[in-house]
Amino acid sequence: MINIYYRSIKEAKISALERFKVGSWVDVSEPTEEDLENLEKMLGVEESLLKDALDPYEVPRLEQENGMTYVFTRVPERQDKEIVTVPILIVLGENFILTVARKKIDFLERFANGEAEIFTTQKTKFFLEIFSSINRRYNLFLIDIGKGIRRLKIKLEKMTSKDLIYFVDFERTLNDFLSSLIPTGSVLQKILDGRSISLYEEDRDLIEDIFLGNGQMVEMAKSTLRHVVNIRSTYSNIITQDLNRVIKILTSLTILLTIPTMIFSFYGMNVDLPYAGHPYSYGFIILITFAIAFSLLVLFRKNRWL
Repeated sequence: MINIYYRSIKEAKISALERFKVGSWVDVSEPTEEDLENLEKMLGVEESLLKDALDPYEVPRLEQENGMTYVFTRVPERQDKEIVTVPILIVLGENFILTVARKKIDFLERFANGEAEIFTTQKTKFFLEIFSSINRRYNLFLIDIGKGIRRLKIKLEKMTSKDLIYFVDFERTLNDFLSSLIPTGSVLQKILDGRSISLYEEDRDLIEDIFLGNGQMVEMAKSTLRHVVNIRSTYSNIITQDLNRVIKILTSLTILLTIPTMIFSFYGMNVDLPYAGHPYSYGFIILITFAIAFSLLVLFRKNRWL
């Protein structure tokens, strides 16, 4: 689906256009083969690069073709109760800015609806505003993950297998974030060089802030990931200790019960045994049996086997 928007500094709000106009923002989501062909004809962009943006595993990178700059990055989105990163392509042409995504990106709707102040004719500033919004989304998701970790940490000793699955999901999400944020930092570094995109001094200051923000997101994601791994490791150690304790108790009880079982089985045989005819043999056997069992119990407690 192709949507075209336009707003210059002379206009009060952004408007949707039916046809392309110089200085427009062309937003494409869930494109068909026909849409990609139309974009190539309308804007002169490389169709093969547009198709790369539809690859769910595309990594952030920067390409330049025919005077146009293609910036691939990934955006965090919540899908089916999971947090994932989805690819997005931003193309800076001589007289347009183009965004291509395999699915509709929520935060781009804010620009299209006029909720965020943008001018499509100022394509570099608009491009930097998109990256600022991406950084903010990463920050919000990282804060949300941090809160979830703290909630689970409170009940560390009472965790269930379901809680452990949450930690595994957090770890997967954070690794996904890092695999997106780190190469995005390299892309921003290349843009800062000024060879791929012409930057005014004000633009350079803004992209330096975005680059620093990206670095902070990387460190935040790494720190949160270490926290998740440490908590999961601690929980695993607690589970192992509890399992060892149960095994020790069951093994000790097995030994303690084995002694009486052996003695009673021995005296239950239909053969002549010592003291078999003594009137107090039954009580004597029970007394000796429990004396042995008690001695073993004291021995186990002394050696902390039980």
